[in-house]
Amino acid sequence: MADEHQFIEDGLQRSQIDEFFADELGRAGYGGMDVAKTPMGTQIVLKAEKPGMVIGKGGKNIRKVTTELEDRFDLDDPQIDVQEVDEPDLNARIVADRLANALERGWYFRKAGHTTIDRIMEAGALGAEIVLSGKVTGARSRVEKFNRGYIKHNGEPAQEIVDEGQGVAVMKLGTIGVTVKIIPPGAELPDDFEIHDDVDVEPVEQAIEDEGVESLLEGEPDEVADVGAEEEVDVPDESPEEVIDEEVVEEVIDETDADDGEEPVETGDADEPEAPDIEEDLDEDVEAEAEELLDEMDAATDADEEEDA
Repeated sequence: MADEHQFIEDGLQRSQIDEFFADELGRAGYGGMDVAKTPMGTQIVLKAEKPGMVIGKGGKNIRKVTTELEDRFDLDDPQIDVQEVDEPDLNARIVADRLANALERGWYFRKAGHTTIDRIMEAGALGAEIVLSGKVTGARSRVEKFNRGYIKHNGEPAQEIVDEGQGVAVMKLGTIGVTVKIIPPGAELPDDFEIHDDVDVEPVEQAIEDEGVESLLEGEPDEVADVGAEEEVDVPDESPEEVIDEEVVEEVIDETDADDGEEPVETGDADEPEAPDIEEDLDEDVEAEAEELLDEMDAATDADEEEDA
């Protein structure tokens, strides 16, 4: 038999054994089972609210169940271990059976649902949900839900943490399905967090007011100097027209050196046009202004002499 078929057969057999225990041990408060196959045989752990009723007087009932398992399900040497449920109100299977029995006895579904879920939360559960589906009050089917606390519906926590149980209430109008989900107390959920008081926290490094984020990301805050302590650089107030190109300044300096008796050094390409002689233009302007000032002074002197005369 292939592995896939074997898994299906094991799951089907497990479901049939669970139904058998639910029918045989319903009055004892059947709360689920765990099946494990060992080299010595099949180990079955039963959870029940009343272990004495499962075992029976002198072990009569437990021997009957063991024989039925061997004949009906062909189990090799089944060994049954009965464990008592510590808190029945936190076992979803037991709660679902209790609620189904209450509905069959004539309890109104709202009263039964609220009473049951209140008992679950009083037992210390973190959250619970009860779903009743079927012909609850009339000929038309519907679904009624009762929620308390926090409950998970999907993902790994819903499969591993949430305890789910189902029951069936047989009514005159039809059957009512009962589904109960419980999160037990002390369950660790993925989104839980803790708040610790009086904890020494390392101080967080604060950035300088004008310091950029890039310097912090580089991890060298000590090498960054204080911006307020930097020296101010005097920038000449020159208009864009007075700013001389660097190449022109170099040529002017070269020509000045040539006047001192040194040969000028060509810095640009031979094909480029020579820059205009800026110093000569400046000298001519200065001489013209000086001549105009001298003429004005002479004119003013002549005028004073004529007045004196």
